[in-house]
Amino acid sequence: MRYTFLTYSRPEDFANVPPEELGQLKGLFGAYIGDLKAAGILVATDWLQPVSTATTVSEGGNRIQDGPFAESKETLGGYMTVEVPDLDTAISWAKKCPMAKYGAVEIRPTAMDG
Repeated sequence: MRYTFLTYSRPEDFANVPPEELGQLKGLFGAYIGDLKAAGILVATDWLQPVSTATTVSEGGNRIQDGPFAESKETLGGYMTVEVPDLDTAISWAKKCPMAKYGAVEIRPTAMDG
C-alpha cells in the first residue's frame, strides 16, 4: 500500500539556525532518503520552496493571491511517498524521518494505489 509522508515545520523554528546546523539537517534527510531507497520502498520525494513563494488560486480561479491560502503555524515543506505493506510499517518509517523530531510528519494513504 502507498502512503505519503507530508512534512511540516514552523518557519520561525529554522529562521536563526546557523548554516552548519542546516547542513547537518540536510545530511540527516539525505541519509533517511537513502535508507528508504535501500529498503526499496521509496516511490517519490520532493522538497518545496518556502511558503512565502506560494501563489494560491481559489474561488473557481477568480481569486489569485501571493502566499498560502490560510495562515498557519506549520507549513508543508515536502513529501515522501512510500510503498509498504501496512500502516504500522509506514508509522515505523515516519518515526525515523528527521522532521518527526523537528516538526511533524503526517501520514496519508494514497487514493490510488500503484
